[in-house]
Amino acid sequence: MNFPYKAVLFDWAYTLVDLVNEEDRTALRRVHDHLQEQAFTLPGFQQWYDTYHRLFFGMIEISRPTHREARFDHVLNFLLTQNNIQLNGKVRFEDLLKIYYDEIYSHRKVYPEMIETLVALQKAGVRMGIVSNTTNPGFMKDYEQSLLGLDPYFEFAIYSSEVPYRKPHPSIFQLALARLNLNPSEVLFVGDNLSADVVGAQGVGMPTAWMNRDGKALPSDVIPDYEIKAATELLTLPTKS
Repeated sequence: MNFPYKAVLFDWAYTLVDLVNEEDRTALRRVHDHLQEQAFTLPGFQQWYDTYHRLFFGMIEISRPTHREARFDHVLNFLLTQNNIQLNGKVRFEDLLKIYYDEIYSHRKVYPEMIETLVALQKAGVRMGIVSNTTNPGFMKDYEQSLLGLDPYFEFAIYSSEVPYRKPHPSIFQLALARLNLNPSEVLFVGDNLSADVVGAQGVGMPTAWMNRDGKALPSDVIPDYEIKAATELLTLPTKS
């Protein structure tokens, strides 16, 4: 395979991985129930959930125009502090996050053609990384990547929850380029979100492939270098002139 780029950067959600079910109520209830089982005094679940929902989704709303990422772990820490819950050696904060994200991640699936594509790119000597907007702590995203069997394919992953800004802010793309030590023109960015992935990557000079699995109409003001419906189409991209 004569792939036209030295590296590929992938978005995570709906590019590499189908999130399937993003229902967070059950996940938060598992945390609530675990704390009660450990004899901590908590408000009723609905009050707990309503406080979480107001704070977390308020953070998400603010994050869109400011490009500063919302963080679930910050909201969970607030809930604990608000209710005077002081964790001990028996219950660690990281354990609560794992309980929450084990439920969230259990529904997620790697797209069927993705492993085949990653294997082919790797065999062709193409370097690969991940640049993802996420409210999840970085160590939990690393855990998810391992759960889904994606560890062998990527040199690194950069998460917006761990850096100052989320896509489409140029800094997160520039950080990935620095990790690769390549020119922007040598790195293809693949993502499903036109404003965050395509416009953001093009803003720092990277060519882009828009993952359009559902055949959505392309707006006239955004022009990706490629439009694909499945990852395997990356393996037959035309050689650059």
